Amino acid sequence: MIRILVTCVSMVSIIGMVAGVRSGYGMSMFAAQSSPPDPCYDENGNPRRCIPDFVNSAFGKDVRVSSTCGAPATRYCVVTEKGEERSRDCNICDATDPKKSHPPAYLTDLNNPHNLTCWQSDNYVQYPQNVTLTLSLGKKFEVTYVSLQFCSPRPESMAIFKSMDYGKTWVPFQFYSTQCKRMYNKPSKAAITKQNEQEAICTDSHTDMQPLTGGLIAFSTLDGRPSAHDFDNSPVLQDWVTATDIKVTFNRLHTFGDENEDDSELARDSYFYAVSDLQVGGRCKCNGHASKCVKDREGNLVCECKHNTAGPECDRCKPFHYDRPWQRATAREANECVACHCNLHARRCRFNMELYKLSGRRSGGVCLNCRHNTAGRHCHYCKEGYYRDMTKAISHRRACKACDCHPVGAAGKTCNQTTGQCPCKDGVTGITCNRCAKGYQQSRSPIAPCIKIPVAAPTVTYSSSQEPTDCDSHCKTPKGKMKVTMKKYCKKDYAVQVHVLKGDQTGEWWKFTINIISVYKQRGHRIRRGDQLLWIRAKDVACKCPKIKPGRKYLLMGSDNEDSRGQSGVVADKGSLLIPWKDLWARRLRKFQQRVKRGKC
Repeated sequence: MIRILVTCVSMVSIIGMVAGVRSGYGMSMFAAQSSPPDPCYDENGNPRRCIPDFVNSAFGKDVRVSSTCGAPATRYCVVTEKGEERSRDCNICDATDPKKSHPPAYLTDLNNPHNLTCWQSDNYVQYPQNVTLTLSLGKKFEVTYVSLQFCSPRPESMAIFKSMDYGKTWVPFQFYSTQCKRMYNKPSKAAITKQNEQEAICTDSHTDMQPLTGGLIAFSTLDGRPSAHDFDNSPVLQDWVTATDIKVTFNRLHTFGDENEDDSELARDSYFYAVSDLQVGGRCKCNGHASKCVKDREGNLVCECKHNTAGPECDRCKPFHYDRPWQRATAREANECVACHCNLHARRCRFNMELYKLSGRRSGGVCLNCRHNTAGRHCHYCKEGYYRDMTKAISHRRACKACDCHPVGAAGKTCNQTTGQCPCKDGVTGITCNRCAKGYQQSRSPIAPCIKIPVAAPTVTYSSSQEPTDCDSHCKTPKGKMKVTMKKYCKKDYAVQVHVLKGDQTGEWWKFTINIISVYKQRGHRIRRGDQLLWIRAKDVACKCPKIKPGRKYLLMGSDNEDSRGQSGVVADKGSLLIPWKDLWARRLRKFQQRVKRGKC
């Protein structure tokens, strides 16, 4: 695998690179792949790191300059050397004449040594006035070198800057000067350590007077940087070589003392900045996830991302591929983005670092808005109110079936996730709780929809030590037709309408589950509407005083019994009135309530 950048490049190799791409754009980043296989995948289809071609990213691009000769037309003189003598060849720079102009386009055109074209600044633009060349690369590049081929003498002082935010802010790449301290407040040829790998240094190694023309300045971004040999694992250097724009600032001309000559006008016409070729060598920054850059619909240069990545630099995972965090590809690991595992039930997901760590750094995706009645991090189980249809795969859109629990017979809407069995109320059965169990019959109560089928009237057998079983003498209230009168109402401590649901004998007591529908009178012990327990002694039930049957509604009027207050609920005895309910009694009992308020009892 070709390394993504030249990691340790000497100046000699930089010059070789410049010569290699000087005749044109090099291996074009826009050239289509001739044929499969895709360089981002090996012969078995496994992802691997891939990088765009190394190119001169300045070729053909516009350069903004702060000074260009020819407007108005001016004279300029080129100094040449013959032995120890210098001579000047003077010409006219005229922006209106294509044959005599020196526009910025000559900086990045096809550089032909046999037909040299040079951009040229105004004459004698001397310190503190600067001349700047600003080049936009169009997107982020990982820059290996910046080179300038001069038609004039090389500057005495110049600086190279980079921007990572399309020209909003600038940071220095390199300084060149014979007076580093004075011009840039930098020591000359400072040592580069791991602590200052992202700092520009100043050097005077490229500012000799010779040659007067054709001189080269080539800056290597990684030359001498300690971590260059391990670039894959150096985020500092990866950031250091990244640029969207390059700016070259010429701060001071070489005058060689000619400004002291008698013909100072001739001296001024002889000194200017002229460059025949500006190159920025590097690769389109794609973080190892693309083999080429292309233009999008808006004409912007972007990476043709692979490995499920996205973004102009393939710097993020594409939607729904957040099962592990985005990472730059390396020679050892492609770090492909992985799709979230949602069993085909979700279209969106997010990444959770805590879950990723807990999984042993294998999976951190969390599915969002699970569809098809599924739930869970991976949409891997059925949501509340649904259960798994085991005849279908979990990825099937109908893998979850509605519980369909009966609204009356079921104790809730959530069923067993595996079997679909709903939670049934007492006496109710069926997978959806839709029928009464054996030995139970349907009632009209939504609280207890199924009650036990009543058996023969309960009887109680007493031993010789118990009370006599003569029911006529035991019961105080005469059997027969009973009436509801104001006198009876006044004598009782409570009067309620009840629905008897079921009954069971517990020792010497019968315990009936009742639903209190209305409370017309209560005194002493507080009675509330809803399900309650009704306690009647077994001997009273045996003698049918009161006479009670499950499944029926009654008017119950009774008195608080001091001996039975330990029971929770309502207590009735042989002195209580338990009369089958008639709807017309509701109006009568309300009249009784009004009379009591007026003190009629």
